[in-house]
Amino acid sequence: MKKNIALSILSGLLLWIAWPPTPYTTFILFIGFVPMLIAIENIINSNYAQKGKKIFWTTFLGFFIWNTLSIYWVYNSIKTIGPVIAVPISLIPYSLGPLLMSAACWLYYRLRQIAKPGISLVGLIFFWVAYEYLHQTWELNFPWMTLGNGFAVSHKWIQWYEYTGVYGGTIWIWIANILGFLVYQSLKQSDAIKKKVSLILSFGLVILLPIAWSLHRYNNYHEQTNPSDIVVAQPNIDPYEKQGTIPTSQQLGILTHISDSIAQKNTEFFIWPETAISDQHGLNEDIVRSNPYFEQIQHFLHKYVNGNVLTGSEDIKIYNSRKTATANPWDPQGNEYYDAFNAAVNIENSAEVQFYHKSKLVPGVEALPFGNTLSFMKPVFEHLGGATGTYGRQEEPGVFYSQSGIGVGPAICYESIYGEWIAQSVHKGAQFIAIITNDGWWENTSGKDQHLDYAKLRAIETRRWVCRSANTGISAFINQRGDVVKQTKWWTRIAIKQDINLNSDLTFYTLYGDYIPKTGSMLAIVGIIWILVGTVKARRTKRALS
Repeated sequence: MKKNIALSILSGLLLWIAWPPTPYTTFILFIGFVPMLIAIENIINSNYAQKGKKIFWTTFLGFFIWNTLSIYWVYNSIKTIGPVIAVPISLIPYSLGPLLMSAACWLYYRLRQIAKPGISLVGLIFFWVAYEYLHQTWELNFPWMTLGNGFAVSHKWIQWYEYTGVYGGTIWIWIANILGFLVYQSLKQSDAIKKKVSLILSFGLVILLPIAWSLHRYNNYHEQTNPSDIVVAQPNIDPYEKQGTIPTSQQLGILTHISDSIAQKNTEFFIWPETAISDQHGLNEDIVRSNPYFEQIQHFLHKYVNGNVLTGSEDIKIYNSRKTATANPWDPQGNEYYDAFNAAVNIENSAEVQFYHKSKLVPGVEALPFGNTLSFMKPVFEHLGGATGTYGRQEEPGVFYSQSGIGVGPAICYESIYGEWIAQSVHKGAQFIAIITNDGWWENTSGKDQHLDYAKLRAIETRRWVCRSANTGISAFINQRGDVVKQTKWWTRIAIKQDINLNSDLTFYTLYGDYIPKTGSMLAIVGIIWILVGTVKARRTKRALS
């Protein structure tokens, strides 16, 4: 048993070493699961009682190590509430993903009891893909550790994400690991030389052929020339001082100053970070044109005829009745209600103002999972990044259009890790992507680097430039091949400028989205039904024989 635990720990460490932002170690993803597959096989072939339980908890250990070491920075965003509370709350993201991963391995074991090993290994891929898709779509969503994200630092290898999205990477990793596991078994057993050579060649080709095609695509991809001048601002304001300590007008003064310092008369977009307009009362969207912050921004834009300011804002919208489930009473009498939004606003040299309300809300931080069921946790969640956990949202991705007709897809912080969501905004007309974020909650950890790296995947999937404005993280320009063309340093007040190429062509992934995990999830359900039917038949047979 100790050997199997050691193998699981080894897998966890290998996967962590291979994970972004660590450079030059991505190739370890192709063998990272092999020790764990060996441990599972050892347990299956052992005399242990309750093999399924042992597989579940043995694999959980490795997955917990991998996840915790990779996203340790989650603790930084909540440590201000004290370690007594912060440590157990941190265990939720550290443990929830690994529990689902171990469930996929347990289902694989159950399938092995009624199906051949080869079919069961294929089933393992589907169970894993289904877990990832569940963890992307349910109310406790946290798709940060989706396997396909692991290639973010080796983006030249996965130019074919424009066809598959990150789930193509998940399947690639699992096929390589399964073949690596079969190679190990073949070398250990007295298989024919021909079979051993065949498995080794298959393992090599599965890895090398997609990389070769991707490098060819990377070196031969050329952007259409359609330039637009963009300025990205990084004000570098401590996130804990944004409300109260530094007046909003002063924060906007910093943004206008650094933007103005490098802008040209033909600059078309100024991208400012998440919650750049951060007033304690919120920006009332119904009377925005009389708001002093709106007027301050419009005054800045006077010298830029075609200029637009795309900025983050904390907005409110007031209703005469409770129109949404997230609305709260505006007055003690309950005559009016309001929604608060983590929003993006596009302001131009006219009366036209466009709003986008963040939809992919961070569980606990911006939205309370499962409604009233976890309402008792609300006081704790309020400390996660300083948010209330009761934001409103919109149901569809948004696209802002400039006066000249340029379409931009706004993505606010956490939304940038949702490939299909970004692709939908591109499908609706976005010619480039603007990510506005505030990564300062995580401090100077690998969280900010991973968040930047994942943005490369969105560029490849949609073949769109990504303009990334981070308040205290790393701001950057990323081209259509996923190259970081220009970036800022951490904790630096600066603005950067770039002529980007707009694109209106749609990739296969943009058109069809997450077809891989949707198909994989359906096949996983078929596998679960097969397990249930097979279990019932086995019990009936056992009863008949007894």
